[in-house]
Amino acid sequence: MPQTDTTAQIFSMGDRALVVEFGRTLNNAFTLRARALCEYLLAHPLPCMTDVVPSYASVTVHFDSIAAVAHFRAVSPLEAMREVLQQAVERAPLAPRRRARTLDIPVCYGGEYGEDLADVAKHCKLTADEVIRLHSSVLYDVSMVGFVPGFGYLGGLDRRLVTPRRDQPRKRVPAGSVGIGGEQTGVYPVETPGGWNLIGRTPRRLVDFERSGSPSEMEAGDHVRFHPIDAAEFVRLSERRQ
Repeated sequence: MPQTDTTAQIFSMGDRALVVEFGRTLNNAFTLRARALCEYLLAHPLPCMTDVVPSYASVTVHFDSIAAVAHFRAVSPLEAMREVLQQAVERAPLAPRRRARTLDIPVCYGGEYGEDLADVAKHCKLTADEVIRLHSSVLYDVSMVGFVPGFGYLGGLDRRLVTPRRDQPRKRVPAGSVGIGGEQTGVYPVETPGGWNLIGRTPRRLVDFERSGSPSEMEAGDHVRFHPIDAAEFVRLSERRQ
């Protein structure tokens, strides 16, 4: 049975960070709690807090321990921060208030843009067309963003498409590559090494480091929908982007 209790546990990560953990499984209730707490902490920063990092089912809060000693007049800044963080957890809503956006992402599947499509189809005992149809028929949730800027871990992959990561990761995965890794799918926003199975590529740019604010188009809580395009459309959209 999946874990559904959303009682938070707080533990230290070194002497300058605390982790609020809602659970240890991929569970939507945990993810919503983590997003909601992160949103709350950004709107109501704790004293001496320097960063907030959300994950699937947890939030890591970094703080300035030297400043905390002076602020709380405490021998143990870690315990002082734990106390105010516990209060924040109790005050935070159970779900985020930010309105989710939906990103439509065009994908050219297979061929030179998706070298592993045939292998995924073979592993899943499906045809390549069935893989494409199943992959592009889901509205995915952005569970978290990490690994590199703009890399969204997308939940909601059809169980029939679950495929283990490659035994040998590639040293170079082109920007825009769409992959499957275990129970998740995602888009490599920049060129990077990677071990997911590449089934397609998008011409859409998902990160822009010259843009003010966050460089990533995806944020945790957003939705993503893929739609298939052919190679000619891929080239046309790529040229228009430049």
